[in-house]
Amino acid sequence: MPISGRTLRSKVTSDGALELRLIEEEVPDPTGSQVLVSVEATPVNPSDLGVLMGPVDASTLSQVDGGGIDGRIPEQAMVIMRDRLDRPLPVGNEGAGTVVAAGPDARELVGATVSLVGGAMWSDYRLVDAAAVIPLPDDATPADGAALFVNPMTALSMVETMWAEGHSALVHTAAASNLGQM
Repeated sequence: MPISGRTLRSKVTSDGALELRLIEEEVPDPTGSQVLVSVEATPVNPSDLGVLMGPVDASTLSQVDGGGIDGRIPEQAMVIMRDRLDRPLPVGNEGAGTVVAAGPDARELVGATVSLVGGAMWSDYRLVDAAAVIPLPDDATPADGAALFVNPMTALSMVETMWAEGHSALVHTAAASNLGQM
């Protein structure tokens, strides 16, 4: 039986308005190798903020009746928004939670705490293929596994770029971000 949950959408309109809305949507039952994850933790990555807010003028942000936040995109920044105009985009690249249902080919994951990637992670539930999840150890919390994809890949890319360019050292302040604490 399908359930419903909230998901955050960010829309930039062709007239330069930013609209952030939590919308209720029905989540279909998993089939095949799909799993339904109750999302319990998600990080806030710079790439998430780009989708969420874009180049909004923060001084224009305001709450709207019925819920949500509106703002204005500066006219000179609209050119970089052209590919997303009038399309409500899901927010959140990665997260973690508990598998609450699964298709017949992934039933062994029901009840598991998993890290997952696949977009739209700032949602109550995510339906993804089992290949998009990594089961976490029994003693790990969703918060422990929420940033398992973006930051490690960023760290790997930094080191690979450093080596490819012939550098022998990298300076990064661990306290500056989750990346340094990997």
